[in-house]
Amino acid sequence: MTFAFAVLIVALAGAASSQPAPPAAREIAPDTYLVPGAMLPDRGPDGNTVVVVGPSGLIVVDTGRHPWHSDGILAFARERRLPVTVVVNTHWHLDHSSGNRRVKAAHPDAKVYTTTAVNRALDPGGFLARNLAAARERPPDPKASATRLEETALFLATMEAADSLRPDVPVEQSGMLDLAGRKLAVRVAADAVTDADLWLYDEATGVALIGDLVTLPSPFFESACPAGWQAALDAVWATPFRVAVPGHGVPMSRAEFDTYRRAFGRFRTCVGSDSTVADCAAGWTQDIGSLLGSEADRRQATEYATYYVDFLRKNGGKSPDCRTK
Repeated sequence: MTFAFAVLIVALAGAASSQPAPPAAREIAPDTYLVPGAMLPDRGPDGNTVVVVGPSGLIVVDTGRHPWHSDGILAFARERRLPVTVVVNTHWHLDHSSGNRRVKAAHPDAKVYTTTAVNRALDPGGFLARNLAAARERPPDPKASATRLEETALFLATMEAADSLRPDVPVEQSGMLDLAGRKLAVRVAADAVTDADLWLYDEATGVALIGDLVTLPSPFFESACPAGWQAALDAVWATPFRVAVPGHGVPMSRAEFDTYRRAFGRFRTCVGSDSTVADCAAGWTQDIGSLLGSEADRRQATEYATYYVDFLRKNGGKSPDCRTK
């Protein structure tokens, strides 16, 4: 199914579903702003975006999935009357990078910094390539909601513009980078959420931007190597950050991050044990209970954890896409 055909289906389905307002940026540290992501019913999630103001422009860390999310990024740039000069993708999951094409369309001089893991995901047989093939082969569902059709059309549009996901500046090793005139520590985490993720530390503000190394209400293991992920969490903990901004969820204190880090380790241990699925899922929810805001969040945490216990056990404790043995 081509993107044009998907758009036609949406049109035939009637009025498009209502769309949220663009998220507003809020300052979380000097010259550092959070554009919050969201998980909305029947839609794919948007990851958090952080915009760092540099001497020569804006550094946008992750760009979300939906147009209204990137509208929030672009509105901030207009309000500040500054160009986006750098886009950093912490990893290739599309809820963190689909907005690249819209941001780069408005700011064509912006350069994408990310690892080359995205190239492997796009290569034949890669995670994104497989999902694209499945979407194209799936017959149209006459009962699909307008929202579901919009989500499919957005995925196909993103994949048709896949070059916007690839790095202009590949980041293959950790080090200090001058981004828009601002010095930031950029760390490469091998074989973690994906086979190569980025996280950033700004010594000037004490803020760590850690992408999906932390996601609430549950880790997302579809492309993950949990052992490497645990090592990455430990590396973040060894950094003297003051605030950690997760890929999904609100900014965290050091104590809150450590709660998640320890819970992640206990969940991995439980998955590898003879404990029941229910016990592992309940243990996860209990361990991160202080990070969950409502009973609905707790139910969702348990549901996700239940799914991932089975997922990981069926695949030897990791994703089928994990390259490590």
